Amino acid sequence: MADIAIRAVRKSYGKNPTLHGIDLAFASGEFVVILGPSGCGKSTLLRMIAGLEDITAGEIAINGKVVNKLEPRERGCAMVFQNYALYPHMTVAGNIGYALKVAGVAKADRLRRIEETAKIVGLSDYLDRKPAALSGGQRQRVAMARAIIREPNVFLFDEPLSNLDAKLRVTMRAEIRKLHQRLSATSIFVTHDQVEAMTLADKLVVMNKGVVEQVGQPLDIYHRPASIFVASFIGSPAMNLFDATIDVDEACLAFGGTKMPIDRALAARLGARQVTVGIRPEQCVVAPEAKGVSIKVDFVEELGSGRVIHSELNGHPFAACVDEQTRVRPGERTTLELPLAHLHLFDRETGRRIEIDLEPRALRSSASQPTLQAV
Repeated sequence: MADIAIRAVRKSYGKNPTLHGIDLAFASGEFVVILGPSGCGKSTLLRMIAGLEDITAGEIAINGKVVNKLEPRERGCAMVFQNYALYPHMTVAGNIGYALKVAGVAKADRLRRIEETAKIVGLSDYLDRKPAALSGGQRQRVAMARAIIREPNVFLFDEPLSNLDAKLRVTMRAEIRKLHQRLSATSIFVTHDQVEAMTLADKLVVMNKGVVEQVGQPLDIYHRPASIFVASFIGSPAMNLFDATIDVDEACLAFGGTKMPIDRALAARLGARQVTVGIRPEQCVVAPEAKGVSIKVDFVEELGSGRVIHSELNGHPFAACVDEQTRVRPGERTTLELPLAHLHLFDRETGRRIEIDLEPRALRSSASQPTLQAV
């Protein structure tokens, strides 16, 4: 196992900066997922840890040793690539044991370790086959076995599941997680898929445009996103976001012809300003008209276990997850309650989270809950 420290790391290609001063620390044995859209710099960062990309500025340390100048083979890392990078003319056994062969490991010892590693990933019956005769999932297992056999301190995964179909991705996520638990190695997994990120990570790093937006446990990030970007990127359907105004005189959030009362002292503390309000689709509640905001249903997405109502609120797309007993049709109007306890506020200018509790505990336990009022 290995701990990893990334300190003020920058990367530029010519005059074009890609990473803008990354500071991260990963503990030994941790499963870290770096999540972000295409072009955010996550794969570049992974390749810099592996030694496949030069570092423009800053330093990377593995087990306390700065590795900036070390060759990839000297860093104790093994990488699983997106395209698997298997040798097509070699058998499964040849691919798995290639690194040992190059290192001069004796044949008998090499064959023993190949068999042991193939057993770990369920490939014992496929050692004589070539990659062309394998399924996508089996080729992925070969790539992982090739990394495992090196007994590295760090496993690096660069979007290894992106070429698999949806069902196989679910299976392989479980396989990778079980493998991590068995080997207890430090693992860093890069993906743009937030479902992979949420299900695999001990620690989640969300990146955007070459900077780290937020670091934390997956559920903490889901429930307390640090920025509008994180709020919109994590979750399916994504968090609803719409513009509102803090009205200090009337102690309310005003948006789209609606006023939502908030605590007067809280309104004074926030001050009159423009904000972005967020709420998860699953936190919206179909409610009596007096308690909610009226929306027109654009279309309904059927999921089997429930449905998603799609509409618009204050000029922004808006989604609400409801159970399968809730009957709504396109073109109809329905009323949604937006509970104060589940609202998130973000500064309109900076996009950063406003750390404030819109519904104090005393108010939550009160029998009289604030209701939306038409302007």
